[in-house]
Amino acid sequence: MSSPTPDFDALSPSSRLSFFLNGSKIILDGNTIDPDATLLDFIRSQGQGFTGTKLGCGEGGCGACTVVIQSRHPTTKQMQHLAVNACLAPLVSVDGKHVITVEGLGNSEHPHPLQERLWKMSGSQCGFCTPGIVMSIYALLRNAVYRGQLTIADVELEGVLDGNLCRCTGYKPILDAAKSFVGDYTRALRGAAGQTNGKEEEIFEVPINYKAANMDEADEECSTGCCSKKDSVVPVSTDITMPVPSALETDVPPIDPSAGAIGRTAPTTPLTTDTKTASFTASSSAPKGCGRADCCQLPSSSSSSTPSKPSPIFPRFTLKPYQPTTELIYPPSLTHHVLSPLKFGSPSRQWYRPTTLSQLLSIKRQHPSSKLVGGSSEIGIEVHIVGRSYPVSVYVSDIPELYEITRPTIENPVLSFGANLPLAELDALCKELVEEMPEEFGDALKAIRGQLRYFAGFQIRNVASVGGNVATASPISDLNPVWIATGTKLVAATADGGEFDLPMDEFFVGYRKTKLPEDAIIVRIVVPLHAKQVVRAYKQAKRRDDDIAIVTSCFAMRVNDDGIIEHSKFAYGGMAAWTISVPKTEAFLQGKPFTAATLESALAVLGLEVDLPFNVPGGMPSYRKTLALSFFFKFWTAVSSSLSLSFSSSLSAIDLADITSTIHRAPSSGKRDNSDPYAQEVVGKQEPHASGLKHVTGEAVYIDDMPKVGNEGYGALVLAKKAHAKILSVDPSEALAMEGVYSYVDHTDLPNPRANYWGAACIDEVFFAVDEVVTYGQPIGMIVATSKIIAQKAARLVKVAYEDLPVLLTIEDAVAQESYHMAYDRRIERGEEIEAALAGADFVLEGETRMGGQEHFYLETMAALVVPKMEGGEMEVFSSTQALTDAQRWVAQVTGVPRNRIVTRGKRLGGGFGGKESRSSHLTAIVAVAAKKCRRPVRAMLDRSEDIATTGQRHPCLAKWKVGFTKEGKLVALKTDFFANGGHSQDLSGGVVDRALAHLENSYWIPNVAVRGRVCKTNTVSNTAFRGFGGPQGMVVSEHYIEAIAHKLNLDIDDVRTMNLYKEGEKTPYHQPVLDWHVPRLLKDCRAESDYDKRKVEVDRFNKEHKWRKRGIALVPTKFGLAFGVKAMNQGTASVLIYMDGSVLVAHGGTEMGQGLYTKCCQIAAQELGVPLEAVFTSESSSATVANAVPTAGSAGSDLNGFAVFNACAELRKRLEPYRTKLGPDATFQAVVSAAWGDRVSLQAVGHHATPDLGYEWNNQNPTGNLFHYFTQGVAACEVEIDTLTGDHTVLRTDIKMDVGKSLNPAIDYGQIEGAYIQGQGWCTTEESLWLRHNGAIATLGPGSYKIPGFSDIPQVFNVSLLRDAEWPNLGSIKASKGIGEPPFFLGYSTVLALRYALKSARADGGVHELLECRLPMTSERIRLACSDSLLEQGTVVPKDGQQGFFVNI
Repeated sequence: MSSPTPDFDALSPSSRLSFFLNGSKIILDGNTIDPDATLLDFIRSQGQGFTGTKLGCGEGGCGACTVVIQSRHPTTKQMQHLAVNACLAPLVSVDGKHVITVEGLGNSEHPHPLQERLWKMSGSQCGFCTPGIVMSIYALLRNAVYRGQLTIADVELEGVLDGNLCRCTGYKPILDAAKSFVGDYTRALRGAAGQTNGKEEEIFEVPINYKAANMDEADEECSTGCCSKKDSVVPVSTDITMPVPSALETDVPPIDPSAGAIGRTAPTTPLTTDTKTASFTASSSAPKGCGRADCCQLPSSSSSSTPSKPSPIFPRFTLKPYQPTTELIYPPSLTHHVLSPLKFGSPSRQWYRPTTLSQLLSIKRQHPSSKLVGGSSEIGIEVHIVGRSYPVSVYVSDIPELYEITRPTIENPVLSFGANLPLAELDALCKELVEEMPEEFGDALKAIRGQLRYFAGFQIRNVASVGGNVATASPISDLNPVWIATGTKLVAATADGGEFDLPMDEFFVGYRKTKLPEDAIIVRIVVPLHAKQVVRAYKQAKRRDDDIAIVTSCFAMRVNDDGIIEHSKFAYGGMAAWTISVPKTEAFLQGKPFTAATLESALAVLGLEVDLPFNVPGGMPSYRKTLALSFFFKFWTAVSSSLSLSFSSSLSAIDLADITSTIHRAPSSGKRDNSDPYAQEVVGKQEPHASGLKHVTGEAVYIDDMPKVGNEGYGALVLAKKAHAKILSVDPSEALAMEGVYSYVDHTDLPNPRANYWGAACIDEVFFAVDEVVTYGQPIGMIVATSKIIAQKAARLVKVAYEDLPVLLTIEDAVAQESYHMAYDRRIERGEEIEAALAGADFVLEGETRMGGQEHFYLETMAALVVPKMEGGEMEVFSSTQALTDAQRWVAQVTGVPRNRIVTRGKRLGGGFGGKESRSSHLTAIVAVAAKKCRRPVRAMLDRSEDIATTGQRHPCLAKWKVGFTKEGKLVALKTDFFANGGHSQDLSGGVVDRALAHLENSYWIPNVAVRGRVCKTNTVSNTAFRGFGGPQGMVVSEHYIEAIAHKLNLDIDDVRTMNLYKEGEKTPYHQPVLDWHVPRLLKDCRAESDYDKRKVEVDRFNKEHKWRKRGIALVPTKFGLAFGVKAMNQGTASVLIYMDGSVLVAHGGTEMGQGLYTKCCQIAAQELGVPLEAVFTSESSSATVANAVPTAGSAGSDLNGFAVFNACAELRKRLEPYRTKLGPDATFQAVVSAAWGDRVSLQAVGHHATPDLGYEWNNQNPTGNLFHYFTQGVAACEVEIDTLTGDHTVLRTDIKMDVGKSLNPAIDYGQIEGAYIQGQGWCTTEESLWLRHNGAIATLGPGSYKIPGFSDIPQVFNVSLLRDAEWPNLGSIKASKGIGEPPFFLGYSTVLALRYALKSARADGGVHELLECRLPMTSERIRLACSDSLLEQGTVVPKDGQQGFFVNI
């Protein structure tokens, strides 16, 4: 058989891949591995010790898979450390390189300084994203050595973390930890280069930068007793024996009276042991004490229990110094590694790796349709998510000719660079050239840099090439408009025809189509740098960092000395199916004077040239057209400013600056009040998360990290491709014929038809679709195969035939058709008949409040591993769930056994936020069916797109309200009809709407109320619990009508809020008195501490002076009820076991998902038993340990489980008390428990807690019982700035003050507050879920299209403080603490209130004074379209002939 590529094969290409992984050499035969396998697949296949690198999204958008590639640059041979996405990197890309994962840095016994600082500074919560973040910062540190310094700007402003996402922390502690490394690295650079002048020097240490990291630099002694007190916390032995002499100390070891009993040998005489000294202090991988420099456990520390004064910034810790020259070295053998041609693969896909340009051209001649792969940022997604096939793939990033650079000179101002130059290198090159070249040549270089800074994430920019970006012909490419506008040309080549030029302004000919011949490659890009040419590039996206453009553009213009336009070239992305220029506008401008009249006429021509239909693919027609015009206006003004050409006398210097600049953020700052006023010996201390050190080292084990079980299969779901349809047939035969496939599983494999039905509140949905699908993405079956790759390929081969049925998606359509989940219809009524009360009010307003949903975006997607025991139907179920009991229930049902045969277990979740309360059982049950049928263990972890398509979101909601009030602004009456989009099943929707109804008044007393809630039934995912559980949706409505009242009466909204606040003891609409009411004080304190009134005056002054930038400020309270809405759920159980070495094991029904529940419960146990925290441990949660546990949700985890732990410990203390008395106060805990055991006293106790005083009865409008146990309260002050031309915004400052009672652990509570706020801010601004109108599928399936906040979205100044010096006489919670996970979420809405404040000024400037509609999220699109100016008027697109938008907001 002849070779397909004779020229290349003549080189005898090898199939051997050779690289290093954390210092160990790896050699692979490429023909023995799946050619679709990525670097992530390989790393994780190595099992335990290599699972820190995570799969979070599969598209290079979340950073969980980040590793560092250490290598020599292909041309300069300089050492480089590149953070890359392992989920996209093909294995061929690491040949000859050193791969470093988080495990290569350190472990929990010997962590890297970076790992230690992230841990101690609470930089992780759920921990799933943490290893990836560690590696991105690690690359920054390694490269700082070669730059000679690390600055705050390097950490925050250069985008090194914009490819990493965290859903838990709020980012600030991560940035603080990274900034602790800021400093001068020049000595490290000399050491790395061997420049020591022949002298031995001390190992260089970078000083800890406490100031940059917002840490306390004071060396004050501890005044808090921040560790265990010697008179109350007893040392605990971790020795496996009892404290008696061993053969090491004596020739005749005596018989231990306790341990001897286990040895069935009783002592002949009583043995007296030293109960005071015969024990050892508990050992731990963590340093002794709490980690602070002033820790009372350190020598000479104080044990005073005097409460500490609040510290202005973060506490100081004892931290490891950073020694850059002691890092993992570049393997010496790689220095001599010579890259040679590679060829390997399988019949389905062949990989080629040429090392020269001629080799590449030879391959391309033989395989014209072959796919060239550089950074793999696009093909990786196409192969692994879309499922496309590329039989021949050619890796081109090891060809030095494609990196060559020709720098411009004054004589020849042309920049030429190889097509495979990575984007990050081009950015660095342009930065250098801007400094080197005369300013008149710099505009094009600055435009390139401006686009590159916000191009994808840093990991992508490190590997993605310019040529690859051009060749993919994306219609929204950030760079292609720059190349067109600047007159750039491509130099391409073929094997037979040599090189030829392709002008960029003629390159694109259709959607993803170019003039590049199939057998040609792009060799280099040539960019002319024209003197005295003004060039500007603009981009607008949903989020500033790491986001694809909505519209992107570049403009170039030359104006002669007479003010006549000599040349113009404009290009747009996002305005057509390919990057376009606007020749009609360019032709119009040619020879025209640079005047206001020319601008006005040019805008009219441009408006026609970039017009869009209302149903344009990608949606947002008015916004996109308005952006195109606004960008042109910005550019025109930039030309005016740059060339000192005045075209409008109405533009002030402030206007020019605002129009021509882009919103950029400053480095973040802020403080926590760092107060531990209620600290006891253990409880109330700022202790790091119990698993934090495991998070940062990659040792924390999640479901898919668990070692592979023998004979294991991997499951992949077969999902519906219709939103509503009959199933005519399902044919898995082609999938079953595929090698490596074990089985296909569907509803026919269940014990009976009834077993297919499940649900949360109602049994109204099925595990497997049978005859009908009711939502796009509904599971129909599951393929089980030897690997995930094979299972997913096979699942795509299952053929399903459908017959379409009518589709219902939105709330409005459901209300119109009266499509509701009929089991639910709730009301709350209080006071006069509502119509009479409204009639008696001075004023009545009515309105609508519309809120979108929100994707949970927990970094660990749904995952399950089910191990059948092959004995009596027993199964061991490992599930990433908040509800182990639910998982047990449904697995028992679908496998046809009693629940006592099913043990569900969970150690930790990579985030949950409510999304894993009920919906996690769906995947778990299906996996269990597969495990039973296949008689083998089966695991499954959903890809991000599958998770979003199938699992449900926060409920989109609509409220139609009427509010009555007095002429002074006092609330009189409220009537509301509240609707939630429940999706195709009811799930937890009823409870969500219950809570929304109960929060429609937020913090305000309303004497007359009548509100009703309904759940709409639609053909969408079944929406479910999400942090806040309806409470935020209700409070948004309240703030809308408060704003409406202030607007109507022309009152200050802060005054309207204040006059309507509850007073102590006043009752809610559901007849519950508001007790321990601190909101008035919180408002007062936050107002003063944030300088709110002064800043509000400054904001108003700013808005008078600025037209094109506006600022807004808002101060808003929250009152969040704590307790499950179902009385029976308000209970918790715990089991506490004391072992004879004095160590304590705590188990309870709660699950750990980053909220610190395990940590807090261990603190409670340590406090009550009088032992150090390190003596207490929680291994996991299990249905075999605690039966019938309620879900961990509703911020009630500590309230229920913590109190149960307390009760169990109280029982144990009672049992041990006689032995404490008998042995004396100095006896060790070990001695006490040994004595008790010797007397046959049980050292295990079960505690139970039921929340008292609950009993509210829904739809009974008379007083019944309390709905909530207490209210967590808080206040936020937020200030924002917007660009009225683009809709872009930034949060300038946020101050939060929370009443959390007596915090069990302030360090964890601070993190919960910050994380909840940022998540709430995301819901209100950037997080928009969109559905496709034509098929009912969700379009926002991953980080590429769904934008949670990133590092650069947090407030530039972010301050958090806790209420102290207060009293809670009515608070009966555990240690008088309060649940904190959910309550701060609503405070993120302060961002929207501030945005609306800014928009009020912008609209007034345009003559619009009516109140802006309230619709969430407040995206950049909605902000821009809410403004009022002539550009928006020109850009508005009106639907024609019944046109509807491309997307649907459900």
